[in-house]
Amino acid sequence: MASLVPLKEKKLMEVKLGELPSWILMRNFTPSGIVGAFQRGYDRYYNKYINVRKGSISGINMVLAAYVVFSYCISYKELKHERRRKYH
Repeated sequence: MASLVPLKEKKLMEVKLGELPSWILMRNFTPSGIVGAFQRGYDRYYNKYINVRKGSISGINMVLAAYVVFSYCISYKELKHERRRKYH
């Protein structure tokens, strides 16, 4: 049965693999579209993990873990260079 929702309005998880290239090309890649996507992602994250009635530290832990992984990826070249160095 064909879906009644237009392809442009489907979420990523609802798109079939064959429809993926055309779905990606329908996205808004202007600067305002990219800013809007980041803003929607931030609002979704904030409302799901930070702005809750019984909050925990899990939302902040995810941000810290992402920061650690990102900073490790940035400094990997220098860390790789130093591990081959002899200190004696």
